[in-house]
Amino acid sequence: MAIVELHGRNPTADGRQSERAMMVRRGVQHLLTHMRHAAISEMTLRNGRRADLISISEKGEIWVIEIKTSIEDFRVDRKWPEYRDFCDRLFFATHQGVPLDIFPEDCGLILADRYHAEVIRGAPEHRLPPARRKMLTLAFARLAGQRLTDAELALEKFENES
Repeated sequence: MAIVELHGRNPTADGRQSERAMMVRRGVQHLLTHMRHAAISEMTLRNGRRADLISISEKGEIWVIEIKTSIEDFRVDRKWPEYRDFCDRLFFATHQGVPLDIFPEDCGLILADRYHAEVIRGAPEHRLPPARRKMLTLAFARLAGQRLTDAELALEKFENES
């Protein structure tokens, strides 16, 4: 979720996300916050793929959550196995309008609506090598810090124009 939204524009949305995807993302972000994970959306990984959501738990475990909003969305996207190299656990997140049996059983599964989400199936753990964990943690921190700076500058500009 964006730190600040000026004039209704979400700086982490680039126009490719559907309203349903944004709804699922919001519900999952509520769940992750409740679980005491720090989460950010739309993080580009070293392999060029962009994680819909990436989170870090209090213990440093890294999750990638891939959002799918329809059967077609899942079927046409075959890049998701490439996320495994960048997380300790890989999840799919969706909403009640998508049949849950289409998702692979070797991934976690989260069911979400706009306000809440629930882990339907836990994800198996595949621990990251220490060097990759460090690289991801630093990239996560730098992106989060840059977004905070951008939000602060945008808020300052907005206040100065008012």
